[in-house]
Amino acid sequence: MEPIKDRGTFKTQDVTLLLSDITGAIAPLPTEEREKLIQSGIHYSAMLPLEYRPSEEYLAEYYLSLENFSQKTAESVVDVSNKIYAKKGGKVVLVSLARAGIPIGALIKRRLQKKFGITPPHYAISIVRGRGIDRVAMRYMLERHSAESIQFVDGWTGKGAILNELANAAGEFLGGIDKRELLAVLSDPADITDICGTREDFPIPSSFLNSTVCGLMSRTVIRSGIEEGEFHGVAFYEELRDEDKTYEFIERIESNMNCAQTTGLDEVKKIAAQFGIHDINLIKPGIGETTRVLLRRLPYMALIANDAEEKFVSHIIQLAKEKNVPVVRYPLLKYKACGIIKELAADA
Repeated sequence: MEPIKDRGTFKTQDVTLLLSDITGAIAPLPTEEREKLIQSGIHYSAMLPLEYRPSEEYLAEYYLSLENFSQKTAESVVDVSNKIYAKKGGKVVLVSLARAGIPIGALIKRRLQKKFGITPPHYAISIVRGRGIDRVAMRYMLERHSAESIQFVDGWTGKGAILNELANAAGEFLGGIDKRELLAVLSDPADITDICGTREDFPIPSSFLNSTVCGLMSRTVIRSGIEEGEFHGVAFYEELRDEDKTYEFIERIESNMNCAQTTGLDEVKKIAAQFGIHDINLIKPGIGETTRVLLRRLPYMALIANDAEEKFVSHIIQLAKEKNVPVVRYPLLKYKACGIIKELAADA
């Protein structure tokens, strides 16, 4: 069985798709009909849902997430890439779980190339809750790479069901690797892996969309009567090519990676330059410092991070309102708020 080539929009230099092209072989089903079949005992992996086509209003939410969380996503890619390299070194083989893991794996590959000068193989394979990993794909990789080099990649964790499937695969194929080191993700709110960018449950922009941020691929399918030596299947939605945003997402996050190592002092200096503040001691970054500026000093302005939740900054907003101080939403990277003290003219 050979990988898929020249389908969808993922570039071959970014990922090798260990999947079978079943476009047109299975008719997508409406949600209600599919749900009835699932509840009657047919496994969800044997069917394809109708692909949700985002409305203009929903796309606006996606673009807002790019504006607010591209930097956070980039920082998580940088952090998890560093952890992968520390664990696996230059011989790592990235194995993304189709489909949500693929754009994340592509970003990690690009980061490893740029930061450490390595070009790791990157495969995409299918794993299905209750059905397990694609055994044909696993054998394909292990014929070419060592078991200890493999690092599975996904976007985020939920309850841990997929990790349990991976653990079963590890016992069979990989020689029992530590369960907490099997899977690398950007966001691990479930606290089930040691290789993550953050434990925070934050909006990863790619999670807002389906095929149009995953190379126009469907979710994976295990056909009944699957042939010996056949990879799990995937369909492609070529009719959505004009709406594809796969590389818009990848390139947006990659462009933010250079800023991911920004220090707090770097950010303060940038704020000083943008707002014409000559003395950086008049800039007080952080929620606590911003609060002190509003309570004790003569404030000029309060900056609030674009992604700051109201529960973190509501008291700052209230204080600023009471003191008639402007509050400005600002793309802070390291802080959720920043207070700026009013710069008084020197005595003549």
